[in-house]
Formats: sequence, structure tokens, C-alpha cells
Amino acid sequence: MAKRGYSRDGRPQCLQVCIGLVVTPEGIPPGYEVFPGNRNDAKTVEEIVLAMEKKYGRARRVWVMDRGMVSEENLAFLRSRGGQYIVGTPKAMLRRFEAHLLDKGWQEVQEGVEVKLVPGSDGMETFVLARSADRRKKEEAMHRRFMERFEAALTRMQAQADSGRLKDLAVANRRLGRLAQQNWRAAGAFAVTIKRRRGGGKARLKVSWKRDTRWSDWAALSEGCYLLRSNLTETDPATLWKRYIQLTDAEWAFRISKDELEIRPIWHQKEDRVLAHILVCFLAYVLWKALAGWMHRAGLGDAPRTLLEELAKIESGDVLLPTVNKNGQPNKTIRLRCVTEPDPGQKVLLHRLGIQLPRRLRRLDEVVKM
Repeated sequence: MAKRGYSRDGRPQCLQVCIGLVVTPEGIPPGYEVFPGNRNDAKTVEEIVLAMEKKYGRARRVWVMDRGMVSEENLAFLRSRGGQYIVGTPKAMLRRFEAHLLDKGWQEVQEGVEVKLVPGSDGMETFVLARSADRRKKEEAMHRRFMERFEAALTRMQAQADSGRLKDLAVANRRLGRLAQQNWRAAGAFAVTIKRRRGGGKARLKVSWKRDTRWSDWAALSEGCYLLRSNLTETDPATLWKRYIQLTDAEWAFRISKDELEIRPIWHQKEDRVLAHILVCFLAYVLWKALAGWMHRAGLGDAPRTLLEELAKIESGDVLLPTVNKNGQPNKTIRLRCVTEPDPGQKVLLHRLGIQLPRRLRRLDEVVKM
């Protein structure tokens, strides 16, 4: 099943498998499917829909997919079966909603994230505009980095043309094309002109460029923004966004074995071992989401990592006390387990989770003093 294909991690040289994870509105995953690694995302939709309906029946599900799995054919297939969906859209589609980006009426769904509902023109679909402060910072930094790289490369081309080392116009245009491909995020930021110098014959070229203000204005407006598409016309934008954002949990789920469990690198070669490893990842995600639900009901949010980091500060240690009998011969060893006293914040967490440390355990330093 491991094949070379499009790699989201930018590692096309590595063999991979593709995983489809199915979750409830609360994020609990009832099942998953594994596909060959060279399979196009858009081709998995029909197969996984039929597979899940075969296993769990044709319930009124909401299918949440990122833009890599979205095509008009896939959406038509879902609609033909009465399916509901929330999907991502290509960045280019955001331009159709430029006027709405400037309007008011944004609703904050969490700190740094705002959404706004935009009805579709045909009344069959709803669009959700979302903008994130963190995502904006990331895209700004990304654009700035690519623009600086692109402009530095243009400066080198200009110097080579001025010195006569770059003489062929076709070669210069090919280099410009490669630069635009390598720095595609900022390729539209510059209007580049390469032409022969007047009176210079074929020996000299002139490379010049200027900033495209239209691109800069659009980048400043759209950075941090993205667009969702759904046929759930009766749902408010906050609910739609929260359902869609579960994709990030699903994509992160199978990194649990690499990060939290520290199981990497992965050298499995046989199919049954690969599938077993994925099963471990799936079960880890189930436990992770169960802990998140437990925390949510206890009023502690839904970020298990913060809870585990706080509780990890509670340390324990074993004190071993060797004893001797009346004849001075070694006897049994007494083992005393000591746990540090939780601080006030940890006590609150333990209380809300319904966990109580045994009272007989005392602080380690108190045991040592004895």
C-alpha cells in the first residue's frame, strides 16, 4: 500500500499511505480507512462515502473535507445521495468575496478568529468567511520571505545582465520563469521586464521590475483569510467553522505516535505491521479525544496537552529501606512511594477531574527527613 505520491510534508521521495478519518461532531472517531499512497485525494471521496455507509448505514452525516478533496463532481455525488458537506475552497475563490471582506458583521468564535456568513447566489449553498490573526502573521511572514528572495534573485540577474554575463534573452526569460515557480507565493508582487538595451546590440540585456500595488493591496486584505463552502444553509457560521476546524485535529491525530508517544522513525515494511501501527495511532487519538471531552465537561477547556503538561509536574519517587534481622543478616526491603504535594492549581485540576491522590503519601522531602 505504500506508494510515492503527493506529499503534504514536501517529501515526495518517501513511500507513504493515505488515511481517511471519520469523526462525530464532538470529534470522536468511529472509524478510518487506509488507502494507497499514490491515490489522489479527490478520488477517495466516493470510496470512503460508500465504505462508511456500508459499515454504519446511510445516516444524515456531514462530510468535512479540505480543498484538496473537493471537486464539483464530488460535491454533486454527495448532493445526489442527500449528503451534507462543509468543505474548504481554493484561495483564488476568495476574490469573489472581496467586498464582504471589507464589510462589518464579523463574529468572534475564539480568540483571534472571526467568521462571517455569506449566502450563496443560488440559495443552495452558504459560504463562511474566516480570518485568523495567527494565520495572518504566518502568511505575512511567508510573503515577505518570498518577496525578499525573489527580489534578491532579480538583483543578481540585473547585475549579470549589466556585466554582460547574461546575454541571451531566451535564457533570461527561462530563469525568470524558474524564479517565479520557486517563489510562487510572491510571483505576482513584481512586474518584471527583460529587454535588450537600446544601441547595445545583442550583447546586453536590461532587467527591471517594480512592485505591483494591486497584488500588495489584495495581499494586505486577504492574508489570514479563507473561505468555507457548505450546503447546510440553516447553520450559523460559528458552528460551521467549529465543525470544519476538526480537520486540523484529524490531520494531527496520526502525529500522536511521533510526538507524544515518541515512536519514530517508522521502519515498517510489511502491510500488516503498517496497519497495526496506524491502529495504535487511531486508538491514541480516541483516548486523546476522550480526555478532551472529560476536560470539557469538567469546565477545563478541551486542550489535553495543557492538562498533561501541568499534571506532569507532579513527581513521585520510591524510597528503598533495606532491613536486617536480629542476626544482622539482610532481610526484606521496605519500599515507600512518595509523591510531591500538588500545588493549588493542580489540586483544582485533580478535583474537577475527580482524581484524588492517596492521603497516605507524603512529600518526598518530608520522607527523606525521617
